[in-house]
Amino acid sequence: MTKEHILTLLEEVKDPEIPVLSLVDLGVITDVIISEAAHVTVHMTPTFAGCPAMDYMKKDVERTLEKYGISSYSVIMSFDNPWNSNKVSEKGRIALKEFGLAPPPTYNLILDLDILEYAECPYCNSTNTTLRTPFGPTLCRSMHYCNDCRQMFEQFKPL
Repeated sequence: MTKEHILTLLEEVKDPEIPVLSLVDLGVITDVIISEAAHVTVHMTPTFAGCPAMDYMKKDVERTLEKYGISSYSVIMSFDNPWNSNKVSEKGRIALKEFGLAPPPTYNLILDLDILEYAECPYCNSTNTTLRTPFGPTLCRSMHYCNDCRQMFEQFKPL
């Protein structure tokens, strides 16, 4: 049993709000440690403080470990390694776009309002878009409008 094997198993644990995105690709699973006694410790960090889906995600990780016969485990939720949108993998960014959500732009960890203003349309790839509201259906999304294909779309917010 290796860290890579556990991460592969955990790829089937999906974000409950974006079911095409695994917690691994979302970057919520920050580490996997396997002790000499084969105890698996999975470290997770919430995307937002108070994220209502975190308990569900933690239980889903536990169910998946048990499904594959791993009975000695701990799942630790912590803010020690804070999440930011740069942790979304390239595979995750592609999945978001195919789902119809503009992926968050990568940035140098200094956020300003301009980064929220502009998003690439997931339908036609245009950057001729307008922020309609920074408040989407969930805390992690904003609403945009594409001036070229005239579609409303959501963007996974950069954080």
